[in-house]
Amino acid sequence: MSGSHALIPLKALAQAKSRLAGILLPEQRSALVEAMARDVLSVLADHPLIESTTVVSDDPEVERIAVEFGASFIAESELQCRGLNAVIEAGLQELVVCGADRVLVMHADIPSLQSGELDEACATHAAEGGLLIGTDQRAQGSNLLVFNADVCPQFSFGPGSAEAHQLWAKRAGLPVSVFKSSGVALDVDDVDDLQSLLASRTTGAHTAAYLRQSGLARQLAPLAIDARVLLKDKLFAGELPSDAEALSLAAVTDTDELAAIAGALRDRGHGNLLTYSRKVFIPLTQLCRDVCHYCTFAQTPKKIEQPFMPVEEVVELCRQGAAMGCQEALFTLGEKPELRYSTARKALAAMGYASTLEYLAEVARRVLEETGLLPHINAGCMTTEEIAALRPVSASMGIMLESASPRLCQKGMPHYGSPDKDPAVRLQTMERAGQSRVPFTSGILIGIGETRRERIESLLALREVHLRHGHLQEVIVQNFRAKPGTLMANAPEPDLQELLWTIAVARIVFGSEMNIQAPPNLSPGVLPQLVAAGINDWGGVSPLTPDHVNPEAPWPHLDNLARETAAAGKFLDQRLTIYPQYVRSSEHWLDSAVLPAVLNHSDNMGYARRDDWVPGEERPVPAVEAQLMSSPVERFRVDPEVRSIVERCRDKAELSTAEVTRLFESRGADFAYLLQAADELRQKVAGDAVSYVVNRNINYTNVCYFKCQFCAFSKGKASENLRGRPYDISGEEIARRCVEAWDRGATEVCMQGGIHPDYTGQTYLDILATVRAVTPDMHIHAFSPLEVWQGAQTLGVTVKAFLRQLQDAGLNTLPGTAAEILHDEVRAELCPDKLNSEQWLQVMEEAHAIGLRTTATVMYGHIETPGHLAHHLLVLREIQQRTGGFTEFVPLPFVHMEAPMYLKGRARRGPTFREALLMHAVARLVFNGLIDNIQASWVKMGEQGVAACLAAGCNDLGGTLMNESITRAAGSGHGQEWAPARMEVQIRAAGRSPRMRNTLYGEVCGARRVAAFNAAPLAEPGNDAAAKSQRSKLIATVQLGVREIAQAGAGVTAGDQVFLLAACD
Repeated sequence: MSGSHALIPLKALAQAKSRLAGILLPEQRSALVEAMARDVLSVLADHPLIESTTVVSDDPEVERIAVEFGASFIAESELQCRGLNAVIEAGLQELVVCGADRVLVMHADIPSLQSGELDEACATHAAEGGLLIGTDQRAQGSNLLVFNADVCPQFSFGPGSAEAHQLWAKRAGLPVSVFKSSGVALDVDDVDDLQSLLASRTTGAHTAAYLRQSGLARQLAPLAIDARVLLKDKLFAGELPSDAEALSLAAVTDTDELAAIAGALRDRGHGNLLTYSRKVFIPLTQLCRDVCHYCTFAQTPKKIEQPFMPVEEVVELCRQGAAMGCQEALFTLGEKPELRYSTARKALAAMGYASTLEYLAEVARRVLEETGLLPHINAGCMTTEEIAALRPVSASMGIMLESASPRLCQKGMPHYGSPDKDPAVRLQTMERAGQSRVPFTSGILIGIGETRRERIESLLALREVHLRHGHLQEVIVQNFRAKPGTLMANAPEPDLQELLWTIAVARIVFGSEMNIQAPPNLSPGVLPQLVAAGINDWGGVSPLTPDHVNPEAPWPHLDNLARETAAAGKFLDQRLTIYPQYVRSSEHWLDSAVLPAVLNHSDNMGYARRDDWVPGEERPVPAVEAQLMSSPVERFRVDPEVRSIVERCRDKAELSTAEVTRLFESRGADFAYLLQAADELRQKVAGDAVSYVVNRNINYTNVCYFKCQFCAFSKGKASENLRGRPYDISGEEIARRCVEAWDRGATEVCMQGGIHPDYTGQTYLDILATVRAVTPDMHIHAFSPLEVWQGAQTLGVTVKAFLRQLQDAGLNTLPGTAAEILHDEVRAELCPDKLNSEQWLQVMEEAHAIGLRTTATVMYGHIETPGHLAHHLLVLREIQQRTGGFTEFVPLPFVHMEAPMYLKGRARRGPTFREALLMHAVARLVFNGLIDNIQASWVKMGEQGVAACLAAGCNDLGGTLMNESITRAAGSGHGQEWAPARMEVQIRAAGRSPRMRNTLYGEVCGARRVAAFNAAPLAEPGNDAAAKSQRSKLIATVQLGVREIAQAGAGVTAGDQVFLLAACD
């Protein structure tokens, strides 16, 4: 047996090319390996220099193929050794024994091998001797070794084998020839190699025929450059890829390119924000009728202490979670265990339930009602009736599709024996959830035997059901983790590139708006790379409970998660189990029983309230905002769009609703940048001075026949149960309070009240007469636009005529209250029987037209969105551009505690701290050059809130008040008066200079200031009980000649002010 002899080791066909498992099905891999082996054997059989070929394998089918080409066959099992290198060495010994002179050891996966290449290799070896190494395309692996049989190399096939073989030859003192030839180099191990094979013009006939006939040539062909450009343009135009375009991504191997596209798409939909949900993980039962081969969550009855968690244990766990800031209760459970285990049936019967889902509904109800946590339910496959039973006790539900491939349910595959893992059944549950209007979660599990194409097919199946119903709120890409004690304990886990590739493809398939999630605990150390691949959500993270499905993978600490998110250039913020867009359309997606809890946990965009700050209570500045405000703003982290809009504000350019809305949506670095920009603009406009006015609020009645849903101050037939009794004060009490206010240094009285059924326009004229009679130099700042409108109607005169009457009677300025939100979509719920936006604006414009200056307000933090706030500011901006009549802008945060709509579960609990600061900062920017004074309400914001507002564009703290009824009626605890001394201490503590002003921002004379700083304690105010008929607002000295006195008072200058405060706060 002299001459050249070839030795080919070959795995069993069914086990070969495992690295192609993500690309090809098992039968495709087997067929491809067979075709490539046939091509290699064909070349060897026909080559004149090759005396014989020997194939080493344990596969009978390989033996059949070898015999077909005249090759010898050695059964690997007969060699009594393990491992590729040991098998080759043992096989070589068989050839040496038979008298071989020169040996060629080669792989069977080089189907482009040409006869001429073997000629050249043998000739080179004959000339050089020693060891010839035919390398792969990367010059790292050894695809061919040629050597004399009397010199047996130390075989090192595997990663870096080319270098290892060279080192052996050098140590052995043998010459080395590195042979580079395209046919020898092209071994097929991964999808890049497959695509090189498709491009090769020398691919063997068997392999080429298989690729063509199987359709793999078409499926695996890389996208042409022009097709890639067209697809990219389509994606960035906001279109989704077609099914065919999506499937073509299976052949794209450039993960970095896919990730770049996916990351840019994600930024279009989610900006610099990444989210997570703070949750409690509740394993209600670990019994399950399915037997997934990778799962350690499901247990048999003998391995668990109790079949179901008792409801009291669940509720207590959720109470602990709520105390730690959790807002989601994640219910995870095995699927319908009562259908498999008598233990489950007996346990349910003992508790009085017929099924696991019936018990689940009761536990979720208790959690929702007793802890306020929002249940998210992963209950597996369900009927329409079962979904309907869970909808009133959950904010969202979910089921992982895992894979749409039925192949994974076949014998030997991970879902074999698990009837609930049938993709059709799981997709049917998602279809039912969409029909039932349930916000839903799903996703895929990668690395359990599926191919890349099957992953895309799974994503497309999810997309199809979502496009019908719009209910899929997130798509999870979860990587398989092998767990001891399971049938897949030794299965290979998907590498990082597979995970990144799949995340990027998921983003591309679903587009910019979908929420794409990857669990952070399953990929520690590489989180920024997951972000770069296109995710915008980390999923649920618990500070209390472990991940019971992946117990080996602890949750990252939230501080670390925030740091790693920041390292990826994003800001981490908290969401609810129901995503923001579904919160904003809650009337469609939520059961009315769940809505109050959702509103209680959400901000004005539908994200989570991540702290307990509320207006009206003195609480510390939340940690996130405190850090953002105290840290330098890194401009590179700020959205260029935000920077551009701020620049337009500085330039006093016209702004669109979308632009102002974008400002109100700012978070993270964008938020900090806005506050800084607003403060810089305040410094330019108003300097370091912080002004305030010494005034007194007089709320003359809390009786009101309007039904404003936010108001806890007014008393009508349906509101006597709220704090305080109905009152209607007399003219004498009004006079006493005004005189007392003047003696205490006040320059203004601010007067408003409820709309008593017996009040008319004459009532307001009488009030003015009384105030003018007893404090002729007081500035009267009184009557909301609602009171003006109602007063005109009751007197049968126009608004403009009534405003003139009020002005003639001594009114100096009007408060711009009752504005609430100047958007009738909001007003229809907030104050449906009150004047509409157009009527409010009419009162303001007509007041300005006759020389009455007014303030402007907004009442926010209840049901409005950033878009409503933007509309409100721009409407005010338009009026100011026409009239210049607004003296200041006063943001009034909704105080929720006693507000009827909050108590009915129809409003949020006031603005978040972030929203409150943005309200002041955005106002400063939007009103640049138009309204110079931005006021912070100490009654609502408190000391620390006011200090923060002063760093966010504010230059005024409003009035000292002396009495405050409206915000206190709503539940505020900030008191009734900030005396001048306290006011100035607060201002100086913020590093600013206090300035006492009058209503129109003029200077205050020294006598007023002395009186204000030496004021006597306030007498107890008298609130007379209300009756059907109003109490007279006149006093004895003005009972006669009211009109004359009022006219005489009209000549008083507007230097100092009386403020009459109404219910419309």
